[in-house]
Amino acid sequence: MTSRKTRLKTGFTTGTAAAAAVKGGLYLIIEKQALSDVQVKLLTGDQISIPINTCRSISKYETVCTVIKDAGDDPDITHNAMICARVAVSKADAQSITIRGGRGVGKVTRPGLEIPPGEPAINPGPLQMIRDAVKDVLKDRQYFVFVEIFVPHGEELAKKTLNPRLGITGGISILGTTGIVKPMSHEAYIATIRSALSVAKASGLLEAVFTTGRRSEKYAQNLWPDLPEYAFIQIGDYFKLSLNSASDLEFKKIRLAVFFGKAVKMAQGIPHTHAAKSSLTMHKLSEWAFDITKNRELADKILTANTARHAFEFISKEYPEIIDHVGQRMIQSAKTFSSHDLHISATIFDFNGNPVFDSENA
Repeated sequence: MTSRKTRLKTGFTTGTAAAAAVKGGLYLIIEKQALSDVQVKLLTGDQISIPINTCRSISKYETVCTVIKDAGDDPDITHNAMICARVAVSKADAQSITIRGGRGVGKVTRPGLEIPPGEPAINPGPLQMIRDAVKDVLKDRQYFVFVEIFVPHGEELAKKTLNPRLGITGGISILGTTGIVKPMSHEAYIATIRSALSVAKASGLLEAVFTTGRRSEKYAQNLWPDLPEYAFIQIGDYFKLSLNSASDLEFKKIRLAVFFGKAVKMAQGIPHTHAAKSSLTMHKLSEWAFDITKNRELADKILTANTARHAFEFISKEYPEIIDHVGQRMIQSAKTFSSHDLHISATIFDFNGNPVFDSENA
């Protein structure tokens, strides 16, 4: 599956892989035939053909079937992971299905997610896809179907995801809102931000710390060691969306903790701060510098700087008031993306993790 416009290959979710494995395994039991690929109904109503990796009988009424998850050209921790389904059936008076999570599939331990605590981390979309796959094979036949989804090495893979922070222990999540992975769509990242906020709120927090990546998060955690790990949320480039989500969930306070380059973009009110998404130049920073210092030479030097980080190197020591101005403008911009009831504070780090602006101690 390749997009003509971008030439990037789409993929399929762990939920689609799980549904395909279930369908292949159940088909082997009911029809006595091992398929090389199966048609899976997506949540959009479309059909997709998914290759079966292996499918074998354990007994007359039990099989294990596996699918290799293909994320296409989207960077994905679970790309090439083996998603497995153990399927067992018995005669019944009516069709029914039980779905469980096995080894390598996480368990939800905190409130705030789509799945209640104590349940396996198989999201509602994949659960529906699995049920649809079962009905498609059984048709009018009456069976009780037991399904166990498991993922070899799932526990190790999960350590590279945000599952531990979300309170999902023991493995990965079986995910999918449409069933398809769109390259570089960032839908999964946006969903993760919202899930992280939901977990923090459901755990009783009224404030959260927004960072833009691992380094800024590490420095923020050092600055506020009393806050629990799930209070810290990496928002990436999603400045506006993250603040909108915090407002929707009625948080009381958000701390922004970022490096100077991101701070300059946020101060300009850029809703999505990725370099490819924003038309950031040094013009606005140069204007602010001249307005504050009346130093034309400094303003011109900023204008010709390669990056905001480059500019930071020569303004941080001699002109801290410029950094203060950026910090205050960042707060003002954040307020335009959030409700009036949400208190915003900001911290700007130098590139060694030292705060050079802190609105709460200004």
